[in-house]
Amino acid sequence: MEKITYKLKEKAGKPKLPEKLGFGIYFSDHVFEMDYAPEIGWHNPVIKPLEDIAMHPASMFIHYGQAIFEGMKAFKTQKGEVTIFRPEKHFERLNRSARRLCIPEVDANFMVHALTELVNIDRDWIPTKKGESLYIRPFVYGSDHFLGVKQSGGYKLIILLSPVAAYYPEGFKPVKILVQDKYVRAVRGGIGECKTPANYAASLYAANEAQKMGYTQVLWLDAIEQKYIEEVGTMNIFVRFKDEIATPKLSGTILPGVTRDSVIQILKDWKMKITERNVSIDEVISAHKEGKLVSIFGTGTAAVISPVGWLKYKDIEMTINGGEPDDLSLKLFDAITSIQYGLAEDKHNWITHVNKVEAEAEAK
Repeated sequence: MEKITYKLKEKAGKPKLPEKLGFGIYFSDHVFEMDYAPEIGWHNPVIKPLEDIAMHPASMFIHYGQAIFEGMKAFKTQKGEVTIFRPEKHFERLNRSARRLCIPEVDANFMVHALTELVNIDRDWIPTKKGESLYIRPFVYGSDHFLGVKQSGGYKLIILLSPVAAYYPEGFKPVKILVQDKYVRAVRGGIGECKTPANYAASLYAANEAQKMGYTQVLWLDAIEQKYIEEVGTMNIFVRFKDEIATPKLSGTILPGVTRDSVIQILKDWKMKITERNVSIDEVISAHKEGKLVSIFGTGTAAVISPVGWLKYKDIEMTINGGEPDDLSLKLFDAITSIQYGLAEDKHNWITHVNKVEAEAEAK
């Protein structure tokens, strides 16, 4: 792989971040960019000032949807260190999506290096208030100019950075979820397990309908039998029964979440019974009626842990744990965020220390 070229913006002092950051509204000064051509592979890696993308109207991804993306976060610890949570795992997942969408894979080790370089350059954009972070959005799209259904030959990869607020600025609040039994999102053998724009486009109509009814998100059921729970629009789902914590198994229709994977590992560390299996909506309803449903929570990069306080399926409305987060949801949230902010031991080497990576690179 070529060495990264740097075309940096002239510094004008530290950026002044707004008081209310929101999510995905503001963007840092620089992006990482790289191109792909069949004859030479990935090339021309550059860190350069953020600017609009100029593209031909026939760029293939616009018409045929050949695009993938990822989402991860960087943090500033209390000691002023800059860390990124599980970037290797995210680039592994990017490559999994790439294979399914006929997009060339990237060198995950090089991408972690490029990412740490970019984050280090724009480190002043990392907010420092409790719960805030720098959201990282790598994405790849087919860039050939052609109208016709086939895979693109050329591609562009970009990494975009966005300072974001705490997901729960007013406290750890449970959400209201509507179980969707009218529409489907993904089928086995399709692209449900890929982080690709089409999956999110397919979820919008049902999500809009749910929001009009006062629900935060939709919980999807399997597309064939409309019987087994799968995932929520922006997160994986866990169901805590009295004697077990269950999460839908990865069968090709749901995203293999990095936070999901982290939660499973932590629960195993705590010697709790965690099972990856099919969970029917009828089982959830029965457990609720019998007092055996302790809690339901979602996992994802944005919220980390999102407790579910209310769940509706057809005419059945369930209040979970009195509409309050349970002790396990809070404990998991604290465990993961403490690792991310350098307040707890990183037993599984999930943290990439940007400062350390930069020092090692300089030594070489």
